[in-house]
Amino acid sequence: MDKIRFFAAAAAIALTSCAGTAPQQPAGNEDAVQPVAAQTEAAITAEAETTALTAPYTLEDQVMPVINIVTASGSNDFAAKPVNGYVSSQIATWTPDYVMPPEPYYEDCTVTISDNDGVLLCADAQVKVRGNWTTSYDKKPLRIKFKEKQSVGISDGDKDKNWLLLSEYKDMSLLRNKAALNISEGILAPDGYYSADCELVEVLINGKYWGVYLLTEQQQTGKDRVAVTEPEKDYTGTDIGYFLEMDGYFFLEDPLQQFHVSYNYNAPLIPYDGNGGSGKTIACLSDDNVYRKDIGFTIKNDIYSQEQHDFIADYVENVYLIMYHAAYDHEAYIFTDDYSDIVKADISPEEAVRAVVDVDSLADMYIISEVTCDADLYWSSFFMSADFGEGGNRKLTFCAPWDFDSGLGNKDRCIDGKGFFAANSIPEVNGNEFENEYEAVNPWLAVLMYEDWYTDIIREKWTRAYDSGIFDSTLEMIESDISAYRKAFDRNFERWDYEANKWVVIGELSEPAAQCNSQQESAEWLHKWLASRIEFLNEQWHE
Repeated sequence: MDKIRFFAAAAAIALTSCAGTAPQQPAGNEDAVQPVAAQTEAAITAEAETTALTAPYTLEDQVMPVINIVTASGSNDFAAKPVNGYVSSQIATWTPDYVMPPEPYYEDCTVTISDNDGVLLCADAQVKVRGNWTTSYDKKPLRIKFKEKQSVGISDGDKDKNWLLLSEYKDMSLLRNKAALNISEGILAPDGYYSADCELVEVLINGKYWGVYLLTEQQQTGKDRVAVTEPEKDYTGTDIGYFLEMDGYFFLEDPLQQFHVSYNYNAPLIPYDGNGGSGKTIACLSDDNVYRKDIGFTIKNDIYSQEQHDFIADYVENVYLIMYHAAYDHEAYIFTDDYSDIVKADISPEEAVRAVVDVDSLADMYIISEVTCDADLYWSSFFMSADFGEGGNRKLTFCAPWDFDSGLGNKDRCIDGKGFFAANSIPEVNGNEFENEYEAVNPWLAVLMYEDWYTDIIREKWTRAYDSGIFDSTLEMIESDISAYRKAFDRNFERWDYEANKWVVIGELSEPAAQCNSQQESAEWLHKWLASRIEFLNEQWHE
């Protein structure tokens, strides 16, 4: 099939799979007299004359589900041009004559999902670019927001309005997030905690092939996601659920949706390196390092009062104090009845921690973080919840693992698979790029690591996970995907010409990852690294 026929066929799929519901031309445009399909096909035909994409795409070639996005405007600019406003402002500081791009915006569209059995879904939606630094890449992640709740073929058929398409541009294997989420579900689900489901898909936008993406869930509250008590609009009481992110971008949020934690006035922690800390300590927050950035919290669900904000901020501050006093002072503290303060109690330090922390979820999250070695672990995408509604357990619960494209051997973290990472001193995320590098720590994962009762829980959880086969099945999945999705992977890299654009991300990659020149090579490196990582950790934690 030649290039023009390829794009025409793609356009036909996108525009006819949702019969009778294709968006109409915007009102007021007198020149827009052709039908949408005719205009789109004409534009695609013209574009096809200059495109380098030559691989045929027909339904017979379909090896994974296809998502077709057709916008009301017929424009692809919403997916190609926007960059997160904070990110573009940072780029402008070191890029002469930088032209500020638009910030992400929603486009009205129709979304169709199909597989070899036919159309699975066709529904009206909005779509926009989402994310932070990933928005600066040519292939950008997207958020789909349906007008009505929809099932998209994952998450056991659960319906929701919000779904994400992760571009995986920095991860040449296209499999790191999928592998990490597969492991996460295998570890968290038996304990009843939430982890996002996912599936690889190919995406078309207005008839143009856009590549392989990971379809997954947005991290948010809801009965099928982070299930905490959600307040009615404008309800101001504190007896609700809270969904939180430890977030280096917290300062960009509305003041009501952000807060800061002092971590016992930045009291130092002993990093967990397998050698008792090697005589080192590390502060939780910025100290005298001018380059080290501050970390706070973002409240991810809607709240409606300063009282709610102050309540959860004080609660998180005091939960950490209870953990710290238990681990470093061997003292037990409990909350007063109204949660306004903590006081000493005549119970064991372990009992004090268990009263306010879901320690099973914390141990699960430690294992996930230790396996994946994601470079952002001290910085962002580390989630927790607390539910003070009716039936809520009023404990800080760790859940919703997220964002692993800087992990699993893609950056230089435990690059031989060995060593401790998650509760250890963590190099600054860009420490292999710039001279202003520093070390940080994830306080929540580190603070209890020298408590025997807690590491016993980790051993129990690790042994159960390892013996369940979740790690072996994930390694097998990587091997299987390399061959099963070969045609789709080839199309993706023809579309985005990774070799020509590798310079954009190569500075972020570990040496082995940077040396990979194809999806298969990168996936094989991922498999090798993960197998080595699992072997090392099993020697440390298996009972």
